[in-house]
Amino acid sequence: MNIEEVREYTLSLPGVTEDQAFGEDILILNFRLEGKIFVCLWLGGGRYDMKDGVSRIALKLPPDRNIELREQFSTVTPAYHWNKTHWSDVYYEEMDEAIVKGLIKESYRLIISKLPKSIRAKYIDLEVAK
Repeated sequence: MNIEEVREYTLSLPGVTEDQAFGEDILILNFRLEGKIFVCLWLGGGRYDMKDGVSRIALKLPPDRNIELREQFSTVTPAYHWNKTHWSDVYYEEMDEAIVKGLIKESYRLIISKLPKSIRAKYIDLEVAK
């Protein structure tokens, strides 16, 4: 997957919005569901440049799942600038597309699970309809 494919896939999920909340000098796009960030897409360069400029996303996942993924893939590491218990950096260009999409969807579903029941139902119905 390339950066545009990650962006397009994430925006294709129902209810997802995109912003650059940390300012234009910090090259990160945030993807939110109901105002809650679940994916951060690093656009390259800037003060968060690391691992020789390899493209990455930060994903919010359950702590146990983050540990499991970090043990399974060298391309999943503790998130550089996020809570390392709840967030992992995923070097998506070095991973299979299906795995990356699955991880984005896991992060999306985690946010859905934390929404109030009345709002959560709307997204569960949309997923079932797909």
